[in-house]
Amino acid sequence: GESERILNLELDFDRDFVLSYLADSEIKTRIKEVRSFYQEMLKDALNRLMKNSLINEVRGQKKAEADIESIKTFETNLKELLLSPPAGMKPTLGIDPGFRTGCKVVVLDETGKFLKYQAIFPHKSVAEKQQASTTMKQLIQKYKIELIAIGNGTAGRETDEFMTEVISTLDKKPIKVIVNESGASIYSASKVAIEEFPDLDITVRGAISIGRRLQDPLAELVKIDPKSIGVGQYQHDVDQKLLKKKLDETVESCVNYVGVDLNTASKELLIFVSGMSSTVAKNLVKYRNENGAFKNRQEILKVSKLGGKTFELCAGFLRIRSGENPLDNTAVHPESYSVVENIAQDLVVSINQINQISNRVKSLDLKKYVTDKIGEPTLKDIISELEKPGRDPRAEFKYATFREGIKEIKDLEVGMELEGIVTNVANFGAFVDVGVHQDGLVHISQLADYFVKDPKQVVKVGQVVKVRVLEINEKLKRIGLSMRK
Repeated sequence: GESERILNLELDFDRDFVLSYLADSEIKTRIKEVRSFYQEMLKDALNRLMKNSLINEVRGQKKAEADIESIKTFETNLKELLLSPPAGMKPTLGIDPGFRTGCKVVVLDETGKFLKYQAIFPHKSVAEKQQASTTMKQLIQKYKIELIAIGNGTAGRETDEFMTEVISTLDKKPIKVIVNESGASIYSASKVAIEEFPDLDITVRGAISIGRRLQDPLAELVKIDPKSIGVGQYQHDVDQKLLKKKLDETVESCVNYVGVDLNTASKELLIFVSGMSSTVAKNLVKYRNENGAFKNRQEILKVSKLGGKTFELCAGFLRIRSGENPLDNTAVHPESYSVVENIAQDLVVSINQINQISNRVKSLDLKKYVTDKIGEPTLKDIISELEKPGRDPRAEFKYATFREGIKEIKDLEVGMELEGIVTNVANFGAFVDVGVHQDGLVHISQLADYFVKDPKQVVKVGQVVKVRVLEINEKLKRIGLSMRK
């Protein structure tokens, strides 16, 4: 508000108290005339010299505290968004909706590879809608589509209803989900997108991003500047250097927590793997393109500029599905393979029967496998990892079903109960997308039937919630919602 010259912020304080404190602290004489002179001098010093400095110092301290709190909120929201459950690596249609220019439809295979682009115009004439319906059925059947991702921007709800009609005529029905497209337009015009798809139109790149977000949110969202994703709070007013540092740390933490598929990961995703530099990530992708899929983790040592130290740092976070060694699809680091092999040998079990190792290991004394490099806590982590090799630590995929017939604010009525998705969490409440192109606010006082101190303890970004409409201001585009029963 201040920067826009709308608000004027002043810091007020009890000047008499400050002057009295300074006088008691600094004036030692009891001579009335001298004491009076010093008091006038202190008063002048406070008003003319010290006041602005003190105010600036206090404001600086409070601004720093506010920055830290705001950045913490951004970190939490970003983490929840990046760790959103993936719908899975399945053949997918990505749709960037539109009225006048039509809907941009792309076909992606189960790895997210772009296969085909098609424009359809379901929101114009009856004939064009029929043609669009026929086209979509053909694409779904030809490419055995299992997922359909529809952007939540302009014409999103109308396209959603159109696709509901299309799917209703099919025997095998794909899952249809409306996807938050925040930042997709920024990605589609970015250097990263241009390098990946130099010959495609900007809107087609956007549709690809929407489709991939449904397949694996983390792998796609790392390509976008976190500040453009729309989950921040006062992000442009805080310390930008500190903000970037904390957000980069959050992205890196999420990527390493989930792990990365070595044979499908993009350069942008690999950059965030522990120990991986931009150059090494680029070289790794180049090696993979030239030599085919990696068969084991040791093979990455052949990549230019990827030495022993980098291997030590990154290997445990890289996964190889259907590789030569089943341990390559776990979080077990290669330096611990020998321990797992010894355990398997003692159990008379093949290393390929990982599940049997975890089931029968309770009969062994783990202490006998402790080494200088691998302690008992690490051994317990290894056994825990072997219980579900290749598991994805993210939650089970769920999606919201928006209410039919509700496309705009004018369609809402006070008292309506709706399903929505939390798009942002702030200190004062949560914003929820209910499918009307304008997020509603669940104020902190309406989040639960009990006192809520911190909204982040009740809701998180990406969570599917049930809300009730409290108030509607169509002119100001404001929607008040409640989660209270």
